[in-house]
Amino acid sequence: MNFADALRRVEPAAEIIALGTVRGLDTTLIPARGYPLELIPPVPLSRKLNRALLQTPVRLRDSVRAAGAVLDHARAEIVVGFGGYVAMPAYLAARRRGLPVVVHEANAKPGVANRVAANMTTHVFTATRNVRLAHAAAIGIPLRRAISGLDRTVLRDTARRRFGLRPDGPVLLVTGGSQGAEAINGAVSGAAATLRANGVQVLHISGQGRAVEVPDGDPPYVVVPYVSEMQYAYAAADFAICRSGAMTCAELAAVGLPAAYVPLPMRGGEQRLNAVPVVNAGGALLVDDADLDPAWIETILIPVLTDSQCIAMMSARTLARTPDAGDVLTRHVLTLIAERRASAP
Repeated sequence: MNFADALRRVEPAAEIIALGTVRGLDTTLIPARGYPLELIPPVPLSRKLNRALLQTPVRLRDSVRAAGAVLDHARAEIVVGFGGYVAMPAYLAARRRGLPVVVHEANAKPGVANRVAANMTTHVFTATRNVRLAHAAAIGIPLRRAISGLDRTVLRDTARRRFGLRPDGPVLLVTGGSQGAEAINGAVSGAAATLRANGVQVLHISGQGRAVEVPDGDPPYVVVPYVSEMQYAYAAADFAICRSGAMTCAELAAVGLPAAYVPLPMRGGEQRLNAVPVVNAGGALLVDDADLDPAWIETILIPVLTDSQCIAMMSARTLARTPDAGDVLTRHVLTLIAERRASAP
């Protein structure tokens, strides 16, 4: 939705419809941002030879029809896709109708939908130059203005008061994303006593529905299930421990917040690849999910958290101020629409 926000800033009258599925948080997050949501059947691609894989062609056909119906009803002029379950049906439906297709790949390792779509269109954009995708141009990842324009130093005191943290002393931000991460929750909460003994405050975003219990004490260890305005969490923190999804990596780089990345263990190692550039630059640590435990927090992370010079150095190496990718993508999309209208009979 960050791209949609950027488009609306330039063209307030633009009609934007989001395609989604009942999976994940589409039905919660998209309407909350003020955009109409149309649901189509998801088409997950099974990695095994089983009944689900054999049913894929039929499911894809039905999903393409559903996506096409949305495009026809909306009189769509262009499709902008970011990969995932809804992208492939939308790309195919658009192609059948002769609509321009714009592809953006946020991850270091492209997914199947975007790999296929990159051979359908020349309008392909990626987060970094290292992404191997046909016709790709690197522009970064569209971010919210509250993130891309954040000055952590200016907002720090306000942010810390917001969460009940002290104005001084290091703050560790803990998050596993909106769904939370059991491995991260358990490792950090298990090291709560040692973190406190070393003067480290904690802002722990546990994830909705995930319980993290830490006894009251000093300095503060604050547990919240969810934070809707992450700029305050970033401003309050000196360091983060988190997964390394593409959006998380992009946001932390934009605000200059160093991190210990714990890639989600999954096929292909996509999240590990997202974290590698900033780790190699010296702006982050990398720890395998299986190796993360309270002992790692105590022996590896705490010495970093309590070394202000080390944190400052890592912050300088992670900071990445680049042109707003949302604006770049918006200009390209509006140009394509203008060209299409000009060539219409």
